[in-house]
Amino acid sequence: MLVNLPGTVTRGADALNAAYSARLRSRTYATAALNAAPSPEIVPVTTADGARLRVHAYGPADRDVLVLIHGWSCCIEYWNPQINEFAGDYRVVAYDQRGHGESTLGAGRFGADQLTGDLSAVLDAVLRPGQRAVLVGHSMGGMTIQAWAQRFPEQVAQRASAIMLATTAARRITGRAKVVPLLNEVVPAPTWLAQALFGAPVPLPGSAAARGVFKNRIMGPAADAEAVAFGLAIVRSCHPAVRGAVARDLAKLDLADAAANITVPTSVIAGEFDKLLPPIHSREIADLLAATGSLDRYTLLPTGHLPNIEAADEFNAELHRLIRTARAGAPGLRVGGVAAS
Repeated sequence: MLVNLPGTVTRGADALNAAYSARLRSRTYATAALNAAPSPEIVPVTTADGARLRVHAYGPADRDVLVLIHGWSCCIEYWNPQINEFAGDYRVVAYDQRGHGESTLGAGRFGADQLTGDLSAVLDAVLRPGQRAVLVGHSMGGMTIQAWAQRFPEQVAQRASAIMLATTAARRITGRAKVVPLLNEVVPAPTWLAQALFGAPVPLPGSAAARGVFKNRIMGPAADAEAVAFGLAIVRSCHPAVRGAVARDLAKLDLADAAANITVPTSVIAGEFDKLLPPIHSREIADLLAATGSLDRYTLLPTGHLPNIEAADEFNAELHRLIRTARAGAPGLRVGGVAAS
């Protein structure tokens, strides 16, 4: 049961958390690609239910647009390796999903409609009439794109020239996750247990032991120390109450065959060692896209759940290729194409 605290207390706690989260998001690393790009353009977006979304745009305003949509517990800065790679030649847009980063919660309840409404509002704000973007969604961001295509099928070809879905899922999220040892490897995990484990609104530690657990359960064996530190800092920057609440609702999310509404060239990326959303999820989505004619390529990278961080060069190369495909109008669409690294 939630307790209503005096406004002075909650405002003070929120201010402290905001400062703490900002420091985690703005840390600097020896690997330049992990550092935040300077001087973004701030794009004001307020949703129909009053959520104020933090939306940043980087790069020349007259270039092809990329829209980066992060996953659970992340934020704009999660995409630093891609913002730094692409902002010189493209208009790169990234936003904090509501409740994450510096975006507010609004009055709407978390769910597929809320995710899709927010994406649609961002596209309204950053695309000119008739302009299309390459949409890139990681994890919950990939779920956002699938749900958007299901709710607004007419917008897909109008607003997207190509799509990338990275380490994402459509259904059976808790039933396949292997983050907790034994669960779903030996003993099937009921939804209520997954909600209790991942939905607990507790702060995450940043100790060496925590980094070791994060690498072992979320990232792949080849992830280097800086990538692990970066990934953990991003996740720790999420407000614990938001992280817990979203996890509890994601556990119940079932998008069924929503990806069947995607009608533009789509690249699907899976992580070979992903324990949170194992490759079977991405493979199912890729098979569905192949059946409908929209699969451009399925790629299995030797990573865990964070391929754009763990294998940034390979991820960026695939995104560069997809952009070229979008520009060419996909004349050589390879239905069912597979690339494994």
